[in-house]
Amino acid sequence: MSAVTSAARSVTRTQWAAITAVVLALLFAGTATVASAGRDGGTGPAPAPAADSADAGFARDMAVHHQQAVEMSFIVRDSTDDEEVRRLAYDIANTQANQRGMLLGWLDLWGLPKVESGREPMAWMETSQDKGDGMEMGSGSESGSGSGSGSGDHSGMSGMDHGNTGHEVHDGSLMPGMATKTELDQLREARGEQAEILYLQLMTDHHKGGVSMAEGCVELCEVGTEKDLAAGMVAAQQSEMGLMADLLKARGAKPRTG
Repeated sequence: MSAVTSAARSVTRTQWAAITAVVLALLFAGTATVASAGRDGGTGPAPAPAADSADAGFARDMAVHHQQAVEMSFIVRDSTDDEEVRRLAYDIANTQANQRGMLLGWLDLWGLPKVESGREPMAWMETSQDKGDGMEMGSGSESGSGSGSGSGDHSGMSGMDHGNTGHEVHDGSLMPGMATKTELDQLREARGEQAEILYLQLMTDHHKGGVSMAEGCVELCEVGTEKDLAAGMVAAQQSEMGLMADLLKARGAKPRTG
């Protein structure tokens, strides 16, 4: 019994967060497959989203956003021997690579390009918003409640306004939360605890940007399975941010932003 108890105690918070993230990814992947098959049976498949829709824009932008998270996670796995950070990095890379595959697969299914030249990152938020109610949420208004059509709570939309107008594309940082080329170079050069702290800080910022984007899709996307996936991203990444704050604290550090 003592061996069993010891083994149970060895399941750390990192492992539980990793298990949760992977289960969520698999759950939403299965939901998307079943829902797609169901549409083929009754009245036929639903019409594909337009190229400038929130559904297409989110799929394209989040695929790029996820790719950098995968890259950073593999960098830190080679830069530290700490098992907790390496395990977290592996799970983030695995989960976001799977989700990225789903997003790109939907674009293929819809017959839409994975890269669209001439369209700014995050433009889908502003474009879809303008089509829906002709106004920019969060601009010039102290209260977001009651501003939109059909939804009384736009608390998650504050990040959308930041995504459209508050982020300056520079040094390889295309969207909110993305690391710059300079920061990626610093991560590649760092070793040991220095690498762990920088990775956890960069990934916390990355998750904050990703959560804002996913909240935007929950509000604006029309494809149910994509909205569900976005909601799962919000839950999983918020959980991982709490874990990363704990890991930073254990190393005498804290996230770079509040």
